[in-house]
Amino acid sequence: QVQLVESGGGLVQPGGSLRLSCAASGRNFAIYRMGWYRQAPGKQRELVAIVTSGGSINYAESVKGRFTISRDNAKNTVDLQMNSLVPEDTAVYYCHVGFQAIGYWGQGTQVTVSS
Repeated sequence: QVQLVESGGGLVQPGGSLRLSCAASGRNFAIYRMGWYRQAPGKQRELVAIVTSGGSINYAESVKGRFTISRDNAKNTVDLQMNSLVPEDTAVYYCHVGFQAIGYWGQGTQVTVSS
């Protein structure tokens, strides 16, 4: 059974940093793409960052230069380091792993950027 467990969300002031972590279990995810999505109230879920099995990385334009995604295939984890946070980054952040048409979601972790 595949399980994704996210951690690291919380409340932070503008300009602050948070690190999200996602631990995947249930199989070897080395061939899976791993990424983070987010959904703000009243908005559609959007891609934040993704890293392929080969190590290629893509970021949403809005987070380039501020967020860094990394994965550890030995531990089946994917992390998202978020710096210089702004209120517009407030959302529920979801971990996602996928291979071809197969995909799995975490339960989500709330990130709130507010003074």
